[in-house]
Amino acid sequence: MALELHQQLKMQQRMVMTPQLRQAIKLLQLSRLELEETIQKEMLENPFLEEGQADTQAGTETNHEVERKESHEDDVYDNEVARDAQWEDYLGEFSSTSRQSQSREYESLDDATSFEARYAVKPTLEAHLLWQLHFSAYSEEDIAIGEEIIGNLSSSGYLCAEIQELVEKTGADQASVESMLKNIQHFDPVGVAARDARECLLIQLEDRGYDRDPVLVELVSHHLEDIEARRYKVLLKKFSLDMEDLEDYLAIIKDLEPMPGASFGDEEPNYICPDVYVHKVNDDFVITLNEEGIPNLQLSELALADISRASETEKEYCTQKIRSASWLIKSLYQRQRTLYKVTESIVRHQRDFFEFGPTKLVPLILKDIADDIEMHESTVSRITTNKYVATPYGVYELKFFFNSALEQADGSLVGSESVKAFIKDLISEEDPKNPYSDEHLADMLNKKMNISIARRTVAKYRTQLGIDSSSKRRRR
Repeated sequence: MALELHQQLKMQQRMVMTPQLRQAIKLLQLSRLELEETIQKEMLENPFLEEGQADTQAGTETNHEVERKESHEDDVYDNEVARDAQWEDYLGEFSSTSRQSQSREYESLDDATSFEARYAVKPTLEAHLLWQLHFSAYSEEDIAIGEEIIGNLSSSGYLCAEIQELVEKTGADQASVESMLKNIQHFDPVGVAARDARECLLIQLEDRGYDRDPVLVELVSHHLEDIEARRYKVLLKKFSLDMEDLEDYLAIIKDLEPMPGASFGDEEPNYICPDVYVHKVNDDFVITLNEEGIPNLQLSELALADISRASETEKEYCTQKIRSASWLIKSLYQRQRTLYKVTESIVRHQRDFFEFGPTKLVPLILKDIADDIEMHESTVSRITTNKYVATPYGVYELKFFFNSALEQADGSLVGSESVKAFIKDLISEEDPKNPYSDEHLADMLNKKMNISIARRTVAKYRTQLGIDSSSKRRRR
């Protein structure tokens, strides 16, 4: 039998998320410290990135001048190296004009915030998932199922209970439990509540759109042991791949997170620097993005000038680095614009909070902000993760402004965070020798805020505030 070589044409559709788009999405959810580290790393690795001079005239520019300047910068980057950038498909249009270029100058925004006000606790995995659950449009039955699922997760994010156990505990049918489990598995971090590593990785592939590639799905489903043992020859033969294609698949798999809950659970306190400042000026609120520590990136003109003397191989390398630098600059710009738009929308919805304090928080969910700024809920969720805003009443995480609703006797709604703040105020004013019981607090809320609230709900809110029961608060 003779060996022969044959050529074969094959058409195959594959959905690919470009590295640039993954980078843009990643930048959205980075904290301020992580963002600074990422930028410094890119500046060290990319010779075409450099830090430009801060614009000292920014405070005197008009809105029209700012818009014209931003438009010109976008045209320069698009014409140079980013002709294929489709930002409208990713984050939508950003048409609002930043109001941070007001004529008012702030000498030191950080000095206006006390050291104690920057004290914050890193959220646990359970708290992070419950936040997403309660501020999504689910029914009370679905929320009860979701709370039971989240309560049965390990520190790594895996589900420790069987479906039948969840059915018995919640009293719901199996279809409802499985449906809610699938929804939670697509919360942030994606892949949480999976029952094993294979399911966790497959969920992430589906979320990124890679589940349409049967080879990739098969590798994750049945060949993780082969990949771990580096039995590549078996895989190359079975799937008729060359080593280059297999390496592409392996790169995608290595980019997945097998332990989605691993980054949570650290209870150590952190002192934070706000990402946004909100100041009251006359009868309006001015939003200022905190740009301190974030370099004003630009393409290096000196490095660009040297390209003409480079060889073809060097020019190819330079083109790649220039494109990477341009995408990073645009990604940072869009991140800041998104952060500004979300904060601006929160200020509009929670104006009473910025006027009168935490007791005036109104009910707010992700969909309200997403509809207001015409973005997807997942974008709002990412940009509010690990971002903090300095307000006249202290520093708060942006997620703080999203809270569920409690109904008052007259039919109007009040935010749960407002109720928590009121409970905290009541307990701070109580007699240490005769502290208020949860039942007494519920009666006081009914009288002063006209809210019909159960004793167990007061106990839940008190626990979330980290306040002990009345017996433990009593002082002799």
